[in-house]
Amino acid sequence: MDVVGITRILTSADVEAAYRAGIFPMADSDRGVITWHRPKRRAILPLDSFHASRSLSSLLRRRPFEITFDRCFAAVMDACADRLGTWISSEFKTIYCELHSQGKAHSVEVWVEGELAGGLYGVHLGGAFFAESMFHRRTNMSKVALAELVSQLRSRGFALLEVQYLTEHLKQFGVIEISDRNYQARLKEALARPCGFG
Repeated sequence: MDVVGITRILTSADVEAAYRAGIFPMADSDRGVITWHRPKRRAILPLDSFHASRSLSSLLRRRPFEITFDRCFAAVMDACADRLGTWISSEFKTIYCELHSQGKAHSVEVWVEGELAGGLYGVHLGGAFFAESMFHRRTNMSKVALAELVSQLRSRGFALLEVQYLTEHLKQFGVIEISDRNYQARLKEALARPCGFG
């Protein structure tokens, strides 16, 4: 079991401290609590080995979309939460928007014909980015958001892109699992880097 704690109150300071310690929160709406997670196996996307399929590579070259960063953070969170079984509660939205206002959380937006078609958000500390969730309203636009995030992090000298848990969907991009011990070492190194996101 990777749950290392349970609380009922969430603060931005607690969330930041948790990420720095290799822990992340999720809302358990059924019980009205926050669970804190530290998986024994952690999923990361090595920035130098992102894999884009032929169709995604073609889409990225054609660019029938516009990319923005931090234009509508709250709207991206709302879109990510608009699904069954979400861990993104209203309390989460408040706290992560607070982190965003502090420059510690960011969003990537993908626009098609002036409409928000996909995106993602996460937390940024030092040279580490902790991806929280992504969404799409048009085919492949969440993949575009991830590709653009990777490009942004590479250009800014980031060392770590963490995605919490490995899924079949994430495997296609080159996501791997590493031990908690390995993750903690990479996290320490990444946090020491003075990287800016935008």
